[in-house]
Amino acid sequence: MPNWTLHTGDALTLLPALDTPVDAVICDPPYNSGGRTMTERTARTARAKYLTEAGRNHGHDLGDFTGENRDQRSYLAWLSLILAECHRLTRPGGAALVFTDWRQLPVTTDALQAAGYTWRGIAVWHKPTARPQPGRLRQECEFIVWGSNGPVFTGDEPVYLPGHFTGSQPRGARRRHITQKPVDVMRELVRIVPRGGTVLDPFTGAGTTGVAALEEGRSFVGIEHSAAYSAVTRERLASVQVSLA
Repeated sequence: MPNWTLHTGDALTLLPALDTPVDAVICDPPYNSGGRTMTERTARTARAKYLTEAGRNHGHDLGDFTGENRDQRSYLAWLSLILAECHRLTRPGGAALVFTDWRQLPVTTDALQAAGYTWRGIAVWHKPTARPQPGRLRQECEFIVWGSNGPVFTGDEPVYLPGHFTGSQPRGARRRHITQKPVDVMRELVRIVPRGGTVLDPFTGAGTTGVAALEEGRSFVGIEHSAAYSAVTRERLASVQVSLA
């Protein structure tokens, strides 16, 4: 039976205290994006950046989250430090999969390599319900920068994962976080970990990576800065564990 552990607090503070090896790091850090200028990126909350006015008033509260106001240099330094601690915990041959958007794609690839991982490529997350924009190309893709701790470990039963994933964010009451990822997409990604292995997510949010890991027979270690979102994650993971018992 897969198990889970969740720590509440700052990942940069908590990660150095962890010493249990993991088989992969799969995470969705704050992008610190959402604007062409420093003022646009730093003067707005996460809710203002990632939710439309209708979304901010859609009937149930989606809590804000911190860490969205760094400039490019501090973001690179901060993400590199986080991923370096993740690299320390990743078993040889284990993977790191880091979500990002088009603005932060270059700096995320830099941070992954600065942390010690070997950069292996970029996968695409296609969002079918992305909003059309007049006079512009539709922003319906985000990206997954991935790498490994040394040579890739394939094991006796290697998986063959795609490089293109399609799925829409949950809607209505099923949406528990501003930037929540689809469970179906995350269930495909956690399969990079051998069955019975462990997934680490230092930016757990509402716990979707953990839900996917448990449902796919993998254990989960998470860190979430927000006490409110930690409570949501604990509720979701406990529910999945009961359903699997």
